[in-house]
Amino acid sequence: MEHNPRLASQSYKLTKESNTNFYYSFFSLPSEKRKALYAIYALCRSLDDVADESPGRLEASEALLKWTTEIINMFQGNPSHPITVNLKPYIDRYSIPQKYFLDLIKGVEMDLTKNRYHTFDELHRYCYRVASVVGLICAEVFGYQNAVTLGYAVDLGIALQLTNILRDIKADAANGRIYVPLEDLKRFGYAEEDLFSSIYNQAFVEMMRFEAARAWSYYKRAEETLPREDRKAMVAAEIMRAIYSTLLRKIENSNYDVFSAPPRLLKPYKLYIAFKAWIGNRLKT
Repeated sequence: MEHNPRLASQSYKLTKESNTNFYYSFFSLPSEKRKALYAIYALCRSLDDVADESPGRLEASEALLKWTTEIINMFQGNPSHPITVNLKPYIDRYSIPQKYFLDLIKGVEMDLTKNRYHTFDELHRYCYRVASVVGLICAEVFGYQNAVTLGYAVDLGIALQLTNILRDIKADAANGRIYVPLEDLKRFGYAEEDLFSSIYNQAFVEMMRFEAARAWSYYKRAEETLPREDRKAMVAAEIMRAIYSTLLRKIENSNYDVFSAPPRLLKPYKLYIAFKAWIGNRLKT
């Protein structure tokens, strides 16, 4: 199947305009791998929008069912949606498993049926499906020599998603969603009503410190897991690790007050972090 320049351009535009942190890591890659990741991001973004923008649960479920069928058709060689038509050649080139995309849909489906997570085990399953599988997909594009690198991709995905959860805790609450495990709210004596009211107190600070420590444990595990022979190949992932860990540090430095000033990193600073991480990666390899 031939690449369609117009479809590829649309995927690039979608990625750029979304201001996703992934955009800052893609520049470290050769042109063909960048195009593959733009195509992958376009699909991931479209799936994510199903949960956030559908008028109701029934419409969202129907949309995800259509996407499931479309992905299966894509792997059978019959894509019909512009996004999957553009993605299909990269699926073939990099031998990306179908299972990853179906797992991603299962993660999006969880947002339709769950707005609370009682335990971290439940949340871990969600994080794996919406974040780690994206890392596993990207790992196939990046290329790797050691299968241990797949464990690195899983752990880094968990770390990134946990950071997202802490960053977006206020916005998620406004949408009726609580991703912090309820067992942790109970542990620190912080009620759901407090979260919905954006109550910033010592209980909240202690809870956030606990959640941040958990995220750091996954960043550390990812860093320690990445085999030396795959460090250069994973440079884009390492840039993501640098950007998101900086964001987590910013949350900590605000004493976890994400209610009054949601933590963000400015574009020039992201570029600086990306360049610094790229240089650091080259020095380690």
